[in-house]
Amino acid sequence: MRKALQGWNVLTVVTLVGVQALATDMAAAQVVLDKTTHSQPTIGSNLIAQIEGSPVQITGMRLEETATGLQIILETAGGELAPPTTTMSGNALLAEISNAVLAQEELLEFEPIEGIALVQITALPGEQVQIVVTGADAPPMAEINTTATELTLSIVPGVPQASDADESLRVVVTGEQPDGSRYFEPSTTIGTRTDTPLRNIPQSIHVIPREVLDDQQVVRLDEALRNVSGVTFGSTDAGRGLRFNIRGFENAPILRNGFRQIGPRQGGSRRSFPETANIERVEVLEGPAAVLYGEVEPGGVINLVTERPLPEPYYQFQIQVGNRELLRPSLDLSGPITADGRLLYRLNAVYQTRNEIQNYDTDINRFFISPVLTWQLGDRTDLTIELEYLEDERPAFYGLPAFGDGIADIPQDQISNEPDDFIEQQFLNFGYDFEHRFSDNWRLRNGFRYVREESALEAAVPIALDEETGILLRNWSLQDTETEIFALQTNIVGEFSTGSIDHTLLVGVDLDWTHLEGFTTGDVFTPLPLDIFDPVYDTVPRPDNFEELPLILDEDTRTDRLGIYIQDQISLFDNVILLLGLRYDNVEQRRRGRPTLFNADGIDENQNDDAFTPRVGIVYQPIEEISLYASYSRSFSPNTGTSVEGDFFEPEEGEGYELGIKAELLDGRLAATLSYFDVTKRNVVTADPEIFGASVATGEQRSRGVELDVVGEILPGWNVIASYAFIDAEVTEDNTFTVGNRLIGVPEHSASLWTTYEIQSGDLQGLGFGLGFNFVGEREGDLENSFQLDSYFVTSAAVFYEQDNWRAALNFRNLFDTDYIAGGVNNRFRSNEPGEPFTIIGSISVEF
Repeated sequence: MRKALQGWNVLTVVTLVGVQALATDMAAAQVVLDKTTHSQPTIGSNLIAQIEGSPVQITGMRLEETATGLQIILETAGGELAPPTTTMSGNALLAEISNAVLAQEELLEFEPIEGIALVQITALPGEQVQIVVTGADAPPMAEINTTATELTLSIVPGVPQASDADESLRVVVTGEQPDGSRYFEPSTTIGTRTDTPLRNIPQSIHVIPREVLDDQQVVRLDEALRNVSGVTFGSTDAGRGLRFNIRGFENAPILRNGFRQIGPRQGGSRRSFPETANIERVEVLEGPAAVLYGEVEPGGVINLVTERPLPEPYYQFQIQVGNRELLRPSLDLSGPITADGRLLYRLNAVYQTRNEIQNYDTDINRFFISPVLTWQLGDRTDLTIELEYLEDERPAFYGLPAFGDGIADIPQDQISNEPDDFIEQQFLNFGYDFEHRFSDNWRLRNGFRYVREESALEAAVPIALDEETGILLRNWSLQDTETEIFALQTNIVGEFSTGSIDHTLLVGVDLDWTHLEGFTTGDVFTPLPLDIFDPVYDTVPRPDNFEELPLILDEDTRTDRLGIYIQDQISLFDNVILLLGLRYDNVEQRRRGRPTLFNADGIDENQNDDAFTPRVGIVYQPIEEISLYASYSRSFSPNTGTSVEGDFFEPEEGEGYELGIKAELLDGRLAATLSYFDVTKRNVVTADPEIFGASVATGEQRSRGVELDVVGEILPGWNVIASYAFIDAEVTEDNTFTVGNRLIGVPEHSASLWTTYEIQSGDLQGLGFGLGFNFVGEREGDLENSFQLDSYFVTSAAVFYEQDNWRAALNFRNLFDTDYIAGGVNNRFRSNEPGEPFTIIGSISVEF
């Protein structure tokens, strides 16, 4: 069983009938501990953030007899006590409260009531307080409640049982529930850059926690994003990296802990395949998000939140194997380095080898390692340093060509380039996150990232298809790129009140310097023909030196970004929240390039764009469980290139409206979001109607639709994550493509479901099953709408068993081996990518 990292997680339940795993990430949970068991909950990162400042002083302690037993009441002058960790020794309950001190003498009381032999409250080293409650004849039962100024243990004497095996201690933690069910994360930072409950944010936000990634055995990011409405897979960009559409718009940016990664750039993206081994959760913010993240597409952003060090030793080892020769061992180690627990570490590492789904000679080989250190510099100051290094080698993946109004009727494992084509990438991400809390209400956050990617591709690139003869023409080509990013983020978060109105104010500055160097060579004079209906490979010798081929593209681009933003979350009333935000961005681009085969003059361009992007939203909560919301936001992204007169194009601008309802049901264990959106992107580059071969930025595209997402726990042990989306995405103004054409790769209807059930008691306790499906409707393969990608329906299943500290699982994807096309890139003769065929992944993991 995996230790969760968010909130106070209850890990182990030992009852009369065995071990029962309860919902993690809950403060409202129930634990039943056998009197000989020594399991205890862990304190997660969000709770640590509350308590790692000055210790809370316990100023009063008293015992009060009740009709059912005894109340132990701890009072504080100010500051909420952390929920205690508990252990059991014989008939004694031991509860330890972290980051707390006694302001008076210790308490010792013998036989305060019948059935309780002893109550003792003492101070421990390291700013901890321990409560010991010993039953006279049996373990007691205790209910723990916390408020802002008190912690209360309601004790009920235990009843002696016939045997040791039947004696148990029952601890129930109640009160405010900061964390939801095993699949539902009730708060996030992506929507506001502050830790805010999802129901208080006037925008559609989805969080896929680590538990879902583990249950589905996610290896690649697109496997996780299938669970989110409105997100569709675009392509792997010939094996260079993953591309996604959100709400109909391509090239959704991928952030890592709020920092942009490689890409986007003109002509596509340059980003690797993000590793999932160290991801704590995947967050998706849908709709324009420029106020928080600057230069982005209007569909939304994807944010990957990585795992952080734990305050207690934790060691997990896992191995995954599967068909197509999958082998993926991994480790996850964490704990304190120093005795006082101020310096913590975490280390994730994974190696993977696997065959691609098409018949290439090159296998997928990956190595990833990520060490992280968290240092508590003081009671109010923390520093986290993180490094990620990834090496990735895989085939250059060009998929299948279109033929007629669909995909060519050829085997899906047939390749369009050459079997030994490959792409190699190295990816480095290094940086720090610094936080200083001036007080309980004001804090400073500062972060820095250095990102570097090197990529080299050698392939026979498809360039044209003769549909009368079935001959696909290809050219030998080398594409080599190096990208560096230096990014700095600084913001101040303050909580204050003006009269009866509460504010959460965010003010910040983002700086980003990106340098991309790249060139492409190609043998355009010696085409490599391939009959797609009777392919024969290796007919033209591979070049000895690809760099000696004619230069097709050469580019040296430097982009400097400055963003200044302010945001205020205003609680007008207890049930009305207003969100206001404004951002100013300045983006300066400089492009240089040597003369090439198709551009004898080379490239020498400069442009500077700036924009103000507002955001406004409102949330109304008629009852605590329901949130009604509305929002308006904008985005912008500079266009590259120039008009025939040499002028730069106006930046693309996005504008989005959204209405929705959010519900948290079943005592906060199940959440649902229903939203309607209308997003428009303007200043899309299109053909000039008056000058042949020239372009103007007058195009417009619009996407409207409805999304529904449900996630959480229906019954104990029964979890679900489901989605549905209806999207009408089309060209609304253009001089090249017909107005009304659908945008590429966007299904009108799509849906997904994944549900698991784990047996909660009896001899089969710990045995679980999973079942799910993904449906994606028909999509257009290009903006001309000249061919379509068929709809598909694939089924998944799983069986798993976990006991004590180990877990075994078998996952089955595409259970009925359905042939389908997962995505494409607006091209008839390449990169229409087949989906994963029938796949089995088995795993065994053990943790300590």
